[in-house]
Amino acid sequence: MSNLYILYEHASGYALFRVREFEEIGMNLPQVEASVVDLSKFATVVKLVAFHPFQSGVNALDNINAVSEGLVHDDLRTFLDTNLPKEKKRAKMSLGVADTRIASAVNELFSITCQHTGVVPELLRGLRLHFPNLVKGLTDQNQNKAQLGLGHAYSRAKVKFNVNRVDNMIIQSIALLDQLDKDINTFAMRIREWYGYHFPELIKIVPDNYTYARVVHLIKNRKEFSNDREEELEAITMDSGKTAAVFEAMKTTIGMDISPIDLINIESFANRVIHLFEYRKSLQEYLRSKMGQVAPNLAMLIGEQVGARLIAHAGSLTNLAKYPASTIQILGAEKALFRALKTKGNTPKYGLIYHSSHIGKANTQNKGRISRYLANKCAIASRIDCFSEIPTSIFGDRLKQQVSDRLKFYDSGELPPKNVDVMQLALQEAETEREEILAKEKKRKKKEKKRRKEAEAAANGNGTVALEEGVNNMEVA
Repeated sequence: MSNLYILYEHASGYALFRVREFEEIGMNLPQVEASVVDLSKFATVVKLVAFHPFQSGVNALDNINAVSEGLVHDDLRTFLDTNLPKEKKRAKMSLGVADTRIASAVNELFSITCQHTGVVPELLRGLRLHFPNLVKGLTDQNQNKAQLGLGHAYSRAKVKFNVNRVDNMIIQSIALLDQLDKDINTFAMRIREWYGYHFPELIKIVPDNYTYARVVHLIKNRKEFSNDREEELEAITMDSGKTAAVFEAMKTTIGMDISPIDLINIESFANRVIHLFEYRKSLQEYLRSKMGQVAPNLAMLIGEQVGARLIAHAGSLTNLAKYPASTIQILGAEKALFRALKTKGNTPKYGLIYHSSHIGKANTQNKGRISRYLANKCAIASRIDCFSEIPTSIFGDRLKQQVSDRLKFYDSGELPPKNVDVMQLALQEAETEREEILAKEKKRKKKEKKRRKEAEAAANGNGTVALEEGVNNMEVA
């Protein structure tokens, strides 16, 4: 007869239970499911062998992190080694656990048969439900506090990041940038149609959307716009020829007159569109700075926007770093890929990386070759960005030069430098830059520490002066 033990990981500690009449329980699984809800029945099924409470919140977090990664923490190893039967009897027992990775890890350490299927999930469900009633001194209130505290600590640890290197902001920024492009184009078309009733010739003279919105905001009613404001108009159009053409078109326009209330609405809408254009520029600068902090090599290699789109499509920089070069090459062209596989046609040569300037420079017959080479370098750059502690764009610069050299090789046959030599130089430069950054950081911390000490000394001095004044006042009184 095999003895079944259950290992239960709780927010307050580890618990080991012995299951009574294992064979009978295993044969009557529906009966187990029914008895799980009833505490009086469930208490006859399991018996607490040992309970090891966590020493502190930090200790609990270390243990739960190890469990989530499928590792046996030193505390868990000691707990099992102490409370499980002796080695001679372990051959006749089995240990029920919740996770397959923990099962394999415990099996390697103690040579114990572990199981996580069958009756074990139902028993663990009952333990979760009735655990405070099975352990002396543990109440529902204490359990809730432990679970809440550990849950928050575990969540914080899982999303722990350097605030300057968080790729979530890049994903949101590029999504907003794409949405802004669509909205701005729609609004610009709307303002052209709206103001075109009053001054239709302006559309051909000023084709740029941003400039058109600014000109509309400046001119308003064309009949009231005088030649005295020519300099203001030229400052917007940046072209004296266009400015003269606008004044000439005002004299011969076929546009209709427009009421003041309509002009007010057009002006207000034009102002909104101008602000959207300006916000888009500031958002692009923000994205550029963020990419420089999070993925400087990828940004240097293929540009900020294409790099940000790759990160957003992959879900995170870590996911992108895990992708092989072949996946990165067609990332964004999934529909075309599966359509080609279904119809047995030609698979796509590139996805999002098509928008990179390198592929645009290549000849038609070399676009596939350079996209494959570029995807390879993107994979290297993303892994360097993801796993390097100190961000630097040196590798991205070298990789970009390699892609340019490969383009020259395709066009003229000029052999590029060997990858080993290029990477060796990049490593030397990166190490030099790393030492400089660490030295600057050390100086900054020293200055900050000195400033903090001076502030504390000043605060203590003020307190001493105030105390002396108070003593003197008391003596005078």
